[in-house]
Amino acid sequence: MTDAADLRRRTTDLLAAHPPGATDRLDFLRARFDAGLAWVHFPEGLGGLDAPRSLQAVVDAELAAAGAPDNDPGRIGIGLGMAAPTILRYGTEEQKKRFLRPLWTGEEVWCQLFSEPGAGSDLAALATRAVRDEDGDGDWIVDGQKVWTSSAHLARWAILIARTDPAVPKHRGLTYFLCDMTAPGVEVRPLRQITGEAEFNEVFLSGVRIPDAHRLGDVGDGWQVARTTLMNERVAIGGVRTPREGGMIGVAAAAWRDRPELRTHDLHQRLLTLWVEAEAARLTGERLRQQLSEGQPGPEGSGMKLAFARLAQQISGWEVEFRGEDGLTYDDWTLRRPESVDFTGREAGYRYLRAKGNSIEGGTSEVLLNIVAERVLGLPPEPRTDKDAAWKDLPR
Repeated sequence: MTDAADLRRRTTDLLAAHPPGATDRLDFLRARFDAGLAWVHFPEGLGGLDAPRSLQAVVDAELAAAGAPDNDPGRIGIGLGMAAPTILRYGTEEQKKRFLRPLWTGEEVWCQLFSEPGAGSDLAALATRAVRDEDGDGDWIVDGQKVWTSSAHLARWAILIARTDPAVPKHRGLTYFLCDMTAPGVEVRPLRQITGEAEFNEVFLSGVRIPDAHRLGDVGDGWQVARTTLMNERVAIGGVRTPREGGMIGVAAAAWRDRPELRTHDLHQRLLTLWVEAEAARLTGERLRQQLSEGQPGPEGSGMKLAFARLAQQISGWEVEFRGEDGLTYDDWTLRRPESVDFTGREAGYRYLRAKGNSIEGGTSEVLLNIVAERVLGLPPEPRTDKDAAWKDLPR
């Protein structure tokens, strides 16, 4: 059984063999992965040691104290939080060995090709088609359009769901693929947001060939595979580990302390309420992470993502109001294509505008409320008239 002492020893050995100050960053990250110290709860040989997930903090603390480089998780969050746990659960051994190492080191950035112009909240209604090339080598030919794709302009690979059987109900006719973003027929176009930036994209797929070896799970089982991705996505968005008074509430509290001349009784009372709610959400996130087993969260992650979106919008709104006219300033409206989202290192105006997307991305708050109601609280589901109808017969 791997324990904290064993992990400290392994970390010490890694640092001795690859001193951070004298080792190339990528070489260090590769060595860390090979030593099983990337995801300690993953299997041996795949970046882990089959250790309890909670022991990852031991490794991270030791490496941080030694000044070791990290893998820039803000830049590769989709790969770490969504693609990796899905590949681990449903991938073949060949797929796990091929994709997990460069995913974790950041050598290959991932994006998520799920939402479409006509299938966002109702994701299972998606229309992107994948047809088997039976006359050739068995590749899949994919045609369609995806939208709201974060980091598509950076990505080397994508997790993709497409319709492979339109003659069955919408949830049963989907298949899950790993798509090469450099393949012929993949076109990425920027989507400019309210912030002026374009971290989102449209992706057009025109005759894109995907080898059957890059199919994840069985044909027609794509919705089940996608549910694993979506549950992990909501934990990744709403359950980010932060210290006490970290994140956006920390920025708001710092502003309160630094600008006493702007304080009012009403703003003080609202800040106290937000601080308590943020701390309750942080502790709930810690409890949720401790409950995870084998990287497969349940529907409770939807509640965390709901709380994150609501708090981010309320805190950013409070900060703009507190700062007065200074809260309305914005640094640059030039179209940019950032590599990550920074909620704490930018000005209040940016935080206020960017937080508006939190209740849409990763599942709208309305859809997540349904998930919590039905799958956490056990309330009766809403009537669904299209549940048993073939997708091709549904009105669009």
